[in-house]
Amino acid sequence: MMNKINGYTEEEAIGLIEYIYEGKNAGKTLSYLFETYGSEHSRAKGSVRNYYYAFLKKQDDARVKKILEGKDLHAGTIKPFTEEETDALLEKVIEGRKRGLSVRRSISEASGGDEKLMLRMQNKYRNLLKKQPERVEKAAKAAGMTTVNPFLQKRLEREIDALYARIAEELKRENERLKAELEELRKQD
Repeated sequence: MMNKINGYTEEEAIGLIEYIYEGKNAGKTLSYLFETYGSEHSRAKGSVRNYYYAFLKKQDDARVKKILEGKDLHAGTIKPFTEEETDALLEKVIEGRKRGLSVRRSISEASGGDEKLMLRMQNKYRNLLKKQPERVEKAAKAAGMTTVNPFLQKRLEREIDALYARIAEELKRENERLKAELEELRKQD
């Protein structure tokens, strides 16, 4: 049985770390490296990224230390949003939406052009929509937005359109089946 480190064989872990190390030294972005490594090894980009960061956090494992030895690879610390920062983010996005801006444009303005902050804010907002939609809706109502959950409206419209398309496709197949049956019955007469 092969020794595994977080689900990768030791050889796979070494290969990934070497790939990332060489790629970073060649000026490639981590995002690019995760994507290309993933496509070359039939793994999802997100899966490669998650493995890489989990690997870097296992500094107590002697095998990990040995693989990382001499390589300047490290994971930045995750800075979680405080409740105040989360409330301020919601307020800025909602105010922007009230002025007719897209969520992305609202976040861009709120971040002051700082791309890393913009990405953090965008990810936080998406997370809020997914995991705390009631908090987003409450903040929208508090800001005077009275429309029916404008944050989820587009998503609902897409789901309705997809449902309609599935129903139409099922009806089309049923209609073709009935036509074939009718044709078969006519041939029997």
